[in-house]
Amino acid sequence: MTARVDPTVAQVRKTSTRLSDGRELIYFDDREPYLSGTASRVVPDTRALEPQHVTSEPRLDVLTGEYVAIAAHRMNRTYRPSASENPLAPSRPGEPPTEIPAPDYDVVVFENRFPSFAGGNGRCEVVCFTSDPRASFADLSERRARTVIEAWADRTAELSALPNTRQVACFENRGEEIGATLPHPHGQIFAYPFLPSRTQAVVRRSREHFESTGRSLLADVLAEELAEGERVVWRGEGWSAYVPRAAKWPLELFLAPHRDVPDLAALSDGERAELAAGYLELLRRVDRFFPGVARVPYIAAWHQAPVGPDRRFGRLHLQLFSLMRAPGRMKYLAGSESAFGAWINDTTPEAIAERLRTVAS
Repeated sequence: MTARVDPTVAQVRKTSTRLSDGRELIYFDDREPYLSGTASRVVPDTRALEPQHVTSEPRLDVLTGEYVAIAAHRMNRTYRPSASENPLAPSRPGEPPTEIPAPDYDVVVFENRFPSFAGGNGRCEVVCFTSDPRASFADLSERRARTVIEAWADRTAELSALPNTRQVACFENRGEEIGATLPHPHGQIFAYPFLPSRTQAVVRRSREHFESTGRSLLADVLAEELAEGERVVWRGEGWSAYVPRAAKWPLELFLAPHRDVPDLAALSDGERAELAAGYLELLRRVDRFFPGVARVPYIAAWHQAPVGPDRRFGRLHLQLFSLMRAPGRMKYLAGSESAFGAWINDTTPEAIAERLRTVAS
């Protein structure tokens, strides 16, 4: 009898090791021979790096109640290196060693060499989605996307357990236009030692909503969007994507689970499997949004419930948006948005949703 593999259950092997300066590096493998452990991922880092001595200091803006991370060591971090100096590529024979000592990898997570938060004030990690520098997340197979999701979930659980963590955020910056300094397909994971300003606002509004209704604000927003339907762009068994009614950006969408879930680590195997397929579909629609633009610059941010007493007022959701307002034209945050926080959108959420439905595969 042939054994049957449940497609909703991830087949991933995790291997943790250390770089020469002491930073942690973790391989997440979905291919043989590493998946079964018959081959080792413990490859030495041949670089003679000095141990990290970086610190960051969160400072409170007393006028707004928002925190700013002071991290001066990031001023000279790596910026748009040549292909031969790509720090996120595998370390291959005859080429300079990189941040990943192995000659190939599936998905890798490692502590950032230039972290925004360090020294007990949080932690920053880099997530490499693939060893192929020419690819993007949208190019991944469902299986590889699932491996990334498993890495996000693993790191969310691990970082949430650190003593000073208040929120764990997984995000991707894609495109030079929005500030990505490395073209290799990758994302980041921050363990914030404070609640960011958006999270503070959502917690405040969610608490007020719960006190007046006894229900979850984020769950009610999703239910209303699904009932109205005009801004819904994709719906699965356990997930739905919609354009928020008060979208700020020329291209913006939310992706949320139907079930009340605090973070990625709490997703079931079935929810993770559907997320892998649904997220790829949405990313491919985003890349078809603007005629003539093959790769739309975007920010994809997973908002997860806070760690601690405010956790009940958070609910997992993805916010994906682009600063591009037309091919070759970007939305710049000028006086009204940057100085006063008063946003102006030059399109309508309904038009954004219609376009995302039109470009469905």
